[in-house]
Amino acid sequence: MKISVAQIKPFKGDIEKNITAHLKLIELAIEAQVSALFFPELSITGYEADLAKSLATTQNDKRFDVFQKICDSNNITIGFGAPTKGTSKPLVSMVLFQPHKNRLTYSKQYLYKGEEQYFEKGNEPCYIQLENHKIAPAICYESTVADHSEAAISQSATIYVAAVMTNKSGIHKKLKGLSSLAKKHKIIVLMSNFVGVSGGSESAGKTSIWNQKGDLIGQMSDTDEGLLIYDTNSDLITLRTGQSN
Repeated sequence: MKISVAQIKPFKGDIEKNITAHLKLIELAIEAQVSALFFPELSITGYEADLAKSLATTQNDKRFDVFQKICDSNNITIGFGAPTKGTSKPLVSMVLFQPHKNRLTYSKQYLYKGEEQYFEKGNEPCYIQLENHKIAPAICYESTVADHSEAAISQSATIYVAAVMTNKSGIHKKLKGLSSLAKKHKIIVLMSNFVGVSGGSESAGKTSIWNQKGDLIGQMSDTDEGLLIYDTNSDLITLRTGQSN
């Protein structure tokens, strides 16, 4: 199985432009015969907390139908970040599309200090079974919360995917923490991050993959958009940058 994480430059608050950018990277993933592809935190809008309430939507947004069609036609699973409607505030969510299945929404269960002003917490875990792997999604800060990763391990997750928005001042700590998580739990860890400006700061890129020993086995630059692909059968890493031909 090939699983991939995307590194993308967001268009602030512009869902339509971000959809177009996502589709270009999805085309690369399909060409590489990827089984599952994950994008960064709030990738469909950029991480723009002050805009989240006005941009909040649902997994059934008609603008997202194109992703379901692609999944059904190409047997690929896709997860991207979006603000979704909550009870009183929006949720930081990952909308998940699987071939010929109902869409799922996983919402961030642990919020970073200050996020409570804009968002409310999700309260349901989510796992995706793909071939012989169980994938646990995590959204940025919660990947640093022990209870989150330990819950994934208790459910026999074999792959942990962290969708993040991490800037240059925080990237070293994020990379170190995810390496330690992989080593501690003997689990494959993937991280998807932005490049360019999001949330008022310069994103750090460095989209990465670690093996079960916590060794860094693949990493993108701090500038390129593209995909980092991991083949679980061969342990090979592939980097795809730029747009599809």
